[in-house]
This record gives sequence, C-alpha cells and structure tokens, in this order.
Amino acid sequence: MKAIVVGTGAGGATVARELAIQGYEVLILEAGGEFKPFTRRLSFFEPFRKMGMTSNEKNFSRLITGFDSVRSSKDLILFRGITTGGSTVLTCGNMMRTDHGLKQIGLDLSKEFDEIESMIPIKTFPKKRWRPLTSQMYESADDMGLNPAPTPKSVDALKCISCGLCEVGCSTGARWDSRRFLEDTLNMGAILHTKSSVKKVIIEKGCAKGVIVKSGLTSRQYNGDVVVLAAGGIGTPQILKASGLPAQDNLWVDIVLTLGGVSKGAKQLKEPPMVWYTKGEDYILSPYLDILSHFLHKPWRNVSIDDRAGLMVKLADEEHGTVDADGSVQKEITDHDRTLLKEAISQAKQIMQSAGVSGPFIEGVHNGGHLGGTVPLSKETVDDMKPSWLPDGLWVADLSLAPRSQGMPTVLLTSALALRVARKIAEIS
Repeated sequence: MKAIVVGTGAGGATVARELAIQGYEVLILEAGGEFKPFTRRLSFFEPFRKMGMTSNEKNFSRLITGFDSVRSSKDLILFRGITTGGSTVLTCGNMMRTDHGLKQIGLDLSKEFDEIESMIPIKTFPKKRWRPLTSQMYESADDMGLNPAPTPKSVDALKCISCGLCEVGCSTGARWDSRRFLEDTLNMGAILHTKSSVKKVIIEKGCAKGVIVKSGLTSRQYNGDVVVLAAGGIGTPQILKASGLPAQDNLWVDIVLTLGGVSKGAKQLKEPPMVWYTKGEDYILSPYLDILSHFLHKPWRNVSIDDRAGLMVKLADEEHGTVDADGSVQKEITDHDRTLLKEAISQAKQIMQSAGVSGPFIEGVHNGGHLGGTVPLSKETVDDMKPSWLPDGLWVADLSLAPRSQGMPTVLLTSALALRVARKIAEIS
C-alpha cells in the first residue's frame, strides 16, 4: 500500500511516521524547502526597523526561512510555516494537552497524548534561568489568584542558549520539532520531495487516486492508495476546494495580542518565550517579547528591545473564517473576540504594573498561527476520524479536524489527532 502525505509539520510528520511503521510505502510532499533557522542578531535589523523598512509583514517573512504571512483582514495577520517541519520549526516549543471542543463530539485523545509525550522530551524550563522580570510577573499573577504554572516545553535546557528566538528557528537544536519524526520516517524508507506544492487531489469514481504537484515550472502526478492532507488550516482547505471538494467556513486561529510596557534592562530575549502561563476560560497569559510587533508595529519603535516588556494573550477566537481555492483568507476579529481581548489585556496590565512595569502600555499586532477548524469532525464522524463527504482514500491529519479554537499551544493536539488518523487508516485498509 502506498500513502501520499502532504505536509511535514506536526500532523504530516506524525501520520507519515506511523504509516511507515504500519508497513506503508510513504511519499511525503512538502511545499517549502529545507528549513534554516534565523542566525543573525536582531540588532542587525535595528536601523531598518527604525526607518520603517520592516513594517510590512511580507518583508518580515522574507527574513525567516519558511515563514509565510497572510493578511486575513485589516487588523489580523496569520502566520504559518511552509518548510520542512512546517510550523513546528517556528514555535516556542510549548507542549500542553488541549482538547477544547473534543469532549463535546466524543473524542478522547488521552492514549495518543500519552504515547506522543513518551516520544518527545518534555520539561519545564528551570526557574533559576528565568529573567527577574519574568519571575516578578509570575509572583504578581500568583498574588492575584491566577494560579500561574511553568510551561511544559520540548526544550533541552542544557542545549538552550537563552537567545529568546524560538519562534524564528532554534539554531542549537535545543527545541524539538517534527523534523525528528520526519527523520525517523525517512530512515524507514519513506521518500521526501521538498518544493513540491500540491495543487489538487485526483479523484476517480469517488475515490482519491493521487495528487497533482507543481514544482518550479513543471507539474507532475503522483498516484497512491491513500492521500493524507496535513497542510494546515489554510493549506488543506485550499487543496480541497481546488479539487472541487468543500471545506467549512469555520477557520479559527488562536488570536495573539501582546501588551507591551517598559522595564529598563528587562532583556526578555535572554530566556525562552512563554516559560510560564496562566489559564483563563478562553485565553492564556504568558510572558513574551513580541518580535512581530517589534518589527511591524510603529508605536513600539521608540523603545529598545532590551527595555521592552511583554505579556501575551492567546485567545480562543470564534470559528468564523473562510479559505478560498487560491489560498486567500477572510477572517475578522469579531466583537466577541474583542470583548475577551479587552478583558485579558486588562488582566495582563494589572500583572505587569504589579511587577513594576511602567507605561506607556501599547497593544501589539493582532496575529494568529494556530490554524484549524476548516474540516471539522463532529459527533457523527468522530468514530471514522474523517468527515463523511471526503472521498474514499482521502484523509485529513492536521488542526483542520479540530472544531473549536483552543487558546492554547496546539502542537501536541495536532500530533495526537494525526496519530489517531494514521491508526484508523491502517485499521480499515
């Protein structure tokens, strides 16, 4: 049996690895090229930043290998990784179980979470290496009764040099990413083609038979018994719609908004981002020096990166967003989202002020990088792990399957979903 897996992120790498273990001949197709982490010092770009030359998200994306940006509305930018490792190479390495909306449809991923956690080294980052301001904000949150906790991370503290640049690629290999699963899969005989963008799925007599790939100026057809789309909450529905299949206008993105203040010598880049978090009903708060806002947001321009203090809000947004066949996205920040963001930002400001951070307090760039919900499972389809309208032989193995926004880190969830899908494929094939 031959399986074609589209994408190499948490979903694609996990499903490809498991199918290879199950004895499948696996072909992996990645739209991007080999990932190379960002290795320059941010200070190199300071003159360009002060002149406003980095204020466009497309310019920022050109600085980082595989960093793709999509503006879904006037005030919301979506980011994703199109490279080997997908978005996992551009994360903070946070590994928390999250299942918002899954119990309601009868999906319990406890077994998959257990298994994946046994394969990935997960620990909290040592408190003795937290910056003083980070510790002070932690204590402030604790005093406010917000029950902060150190964040489980897939970061090897012995290899970590505390450069603070996890989300633009780990230059020392301290942080786990899905390329490690990918390497396992290739060692089992799988084949990987990079710079191979899947344009559509070939469907004959109601069954998926392969894919059409564009690589450079040429197109090629690959045939297989199983096709698994793991191209993310934008890439997967884009391919489906280009193939004449539906996808739901249910895109969620886990909106991120960072509140910035001033604290002399804070140097938040001298530690990994998000070393602790506190969880509300619809969002988390976590210390975070927002590099995106540092480059893209003019109001942040007059404060040095050493003196900027940041506390992030990650929000479970409403599931209203559309992806078209050409990859364009329409996704607004709803009134409900804004109400929750206002509440969260107010709480963040209290924490920061209590920790000695001064104003002016400035909100950063609204952005999202957890993209899902466009091929959601339901109570009726959860046992099959695929919506009923998908043709035979065609599967989805990424966050597109999750019906609700999480407001939490999602790498572990994506991998768990993909593992369950891979086992279901092997079960019925």
